Amino acid sequence: MTPPAPPPLDSWLVVVNLPIGPCGFAPPHGWAGAAPLGCRVLVPWRGALEVGLVVGNGDGRGVHRLREAVHVLDDPASPWVTPATASGVQGWAADARIPAGLIWGDLLGVGWQAEVTHMVRAVEGADLSMFARRPPTERWTDAGAFPDALLDAIREQGLLEERFTPRPRMRGAVAARPLDEVPAGNRTGTVLSAVTPAPTGLTAKQAQAAAWLQAHGPCDTLSAWAKGAGVSSGVVTAALNAGGAEYTRVHTPPPPAWTWLHEHGPVDSYAAWANAASADGVPLTPTQAGTLALRGWADTTLVPQPPPPLPEPYPQPDLGGAPDPLPEAPVWRLHGGRARARFALLAPRVTRLLTQGRSVLVLAPDHATLRRAWEGLSGLAAHAGTGAAQLSGTLSEPQRAHTWHLIRTGEARLVIGSGHALAAPLDDLALLIVLEEASDAHKLLSGSRVFLPDLATRIAAAHDAALALVGTTPAAESVPHPGAVLPPPRARVHVVDYANPPEQPELGPLSSVHLRLGDQGYPLSHDLARVLRQVQERGRQAALLAPRRGYSALLRCPGCDHTPQCRNCDVPLRFHREGRQLTCHQCGYHQPIPERCDQCGDPMWQARGPGTEWIAQEVQKLLPGFPVYRLDRDRQDDLTPLMRGESGVVIGTQLLLSHEPPPDLALIGVTLADTWLNVSDFRASERYHRLLRQLAEWHPTRAPMILVQTFQADHPALKVMVDGRDTLAYPAAEERARAALNYPPHARLAQIEISARDQHKAQAAAQDLADALHGAGATAHEVLGPAPSPVARVRGVYPYHLFLRARNDTRLGELLRILDTRTWKAKIRVDVNPRGGL
Repeated sequence: MTPPAPPPLDSWLVVVNLPIGPCGFAPPHGWAGAAPLGCRVLVPWRGALEVGLVVGNGDGRGVHRLREAVHVLDDPASPWVTPATASGVQGWAADARIPAGLIWGDLLGVGWQAEVTHMVRAVEGADLSMFARRPPTERWTDAGAFPDALLDAIREQGLLEERFTPRPRMRGAVAARPLDEVPAGNRTGTVLSAVTPAPTGLTAKQAQAAAWLQAHGPCDTLSAWAKGAGVSSGVVTAALNAGGAEYTRVHTPPPPAWTWLHEHGPVDSYAAWANAASADGVPLTPTQAGTLALRGWADTTLVPQPPPPLPEPYPQPDLGGAPDPLPEAPVWRLHGGRARARFALLAPRVTRLLTQGRSVLVLAPDHATLRRAWEGLSGLAAHAGTGAAQLSGTLSEPQRAHTWHLIRTGEARLVIGSGHALAAPLDDLALLIVLEEASDAHKLLSGSRVFLPDLATRIAAAHDAALALVGTTPAAESVPHPGAVLPPPRARVHVVDYANPPEQPELGPLSSVHLRLGDQGYPLSHDLARVLRQVQERGRQAALLAPRRGYSALLRCPGCDHTPQCRNCDVPLRFHREGRQLTCHQCGYHQPIPERCDQCGDPMWQARGPGTEWIAQEVQKLLPGFPVYRLDRDRQDDLTPLMRGESGVVIGTQLLLSHEPPPDLALIGVTLADTWLNVSDFRASERYHRLLRQLAEWHPTRAPMILVQTFQADHPALKVMVDGRDTLAYPAAEERARAALNYPPHARLAQIEISARDQHKAQAAAQDLADALHGAGATAHEVLGPAPSPVARVRGVYPYHLFLRARNDTRLGELLRILDTRTWKAKIRVDVNPRGGL
């Protein structure tokens, strides 16, 4: 009878923290189970061991030629990330043609370092002398004693046994030594004891001293004996010499400082020992603590590191059986109102799911939104009998590791965080909430360039969890989904229309009657100047939003219109008045301001396009003596006086919205709103509308006046605010317009950047790629371009852009796979769902 054929060998797909796709590895020798999806493994990589993540099964072909994974770091019953998350991310990486290692490197903020003790020994009977003069022996030895390349060479021949044991995080500490381990000489002392019977020949006073010592002794010193017996020190000395007393060694009680350390230790240092013991009434100095340690009463040792402190949840009211009006759908939305109102409406749904033993994940785009979400939702976990965890890049490595442990063990089933939270190993994920789903802050600007809501959608589907889109105003892509819209916050909007100067001297209720015809003021309009004076007179607070940092967008020669350019990029240099230099905001190149124009020699320069420095200077001129603060990437003033309620004006970029608003805020001025519209991006107006909505709800209780200076006063994104319409009005109109143009959400976009240091080479490669796409069946509606970048040269390279517009992810993946059919003569970079300038 022919024996059955052995089952085919399996292989694992493993990603490492490098910008490459998954690699195939054979299971470790003797592994009998299925592939441990979501577990970390140690794999041989370039002569060393690297931590990788198992993300799938290989096809098994050629498995005998693959290197073996060396060790599985996690229990398959409790993987580092859930298998559903691993498959969701892997599917997205494959469709978007993004190296999976690049995505996991961005998402996984903890776990890429193996906290293990690594021991090695030679296989019994193996002769390893051919590998090195001092190879491993048959005794277990720490792997650090041998070069990585040597161990890998022996490992590849199957002649190395390896053992890995978890290594807990340790810290140095001062601990009390066990009493029986204290040197015997330090546990005894010399005392004076009476001799029995007393010798003859003692004088009366000597006999008196000897009798007292017999009754009350022993004593530590001669002076203590003399004082107690009521005689002079000479008498007790003579009695000692006459044989009436003798020195003996006896066991002494431990020092009080040792007793305190034994009961309360270990402590971090001698100073900490001294301070804590003294606070408990045991006098001790750091010097005395060190002396006790030298005498053997304490040791400096390694002890397990205690869990680091984590953000505490905010208390929340118990909602009990509060109604849940939100829809039950695979994808739904909630927008409008203020953040507090949105979280209050979310609370019953989140509480119900947590009470059922399920998990909830909340994804925030920035620190300000994360902070508000933590304040509004974290306390709900306590009412459901679980914990809440915050997971973001702001935590230290030990904090992230401990948070990950709490999530893996099920102690925290509500996770609120940044992109790092998407990989959190939550069991039975029921709801994934994406906050401000249209925010550009969700876009990773380096690395994988993933737009996190896209990845969140794929992960929610892999877990069969509901996806909730929650924020100030919906993205146009969110409009088709069912949901709820809360009434918008009350907004007082005043518009200064630079494009249509008034025909009468008076501009309106805020303006003065002495103005000249058509004179509106710039960069501070007369309307804005008047309201700022009212802010100063009434001791209130104002915030002015500037379109850029620095003093101005550029310097221009008034004689020939020449503008100094960056030597690495085809962009004008920005003028920074404080540093008296011109700076490129693309590559960082900077130079002093030239004394004369390079073209015509004119010594005069004219600034154009005001930034934070220029506007701050104008406000200081307008309001002498009034506190003026700046908040941008170049300068971040201390806003403590403002936050205490003192009057003043803060001028900043959009960085302002990441801070809490001043409590007595009366005015928000948008100094030049058109900056957000004059961008070659079909999402520019949507981004502008969202900014205005965020300004309207920035203050949690007040409705400051919003004064908008613009050349496009009739733009629909602004008009819906002026008319008081709800937050769905403009996104719904935008969604209808995109349907006519076949843009998202009615299509999927990808931007392919083809760049080279030679412009003709980049242009030719871009055209070759477009021809290859058309040759593979792509239509003219699916391929847009190629075209040079709006900035023709950036950091010395010439980028060309080509856009793919597909009906869905599947078709987009088919088009992107054409990139793998040949080698291109330029650098190719893919950006799925691009954000920003096109």
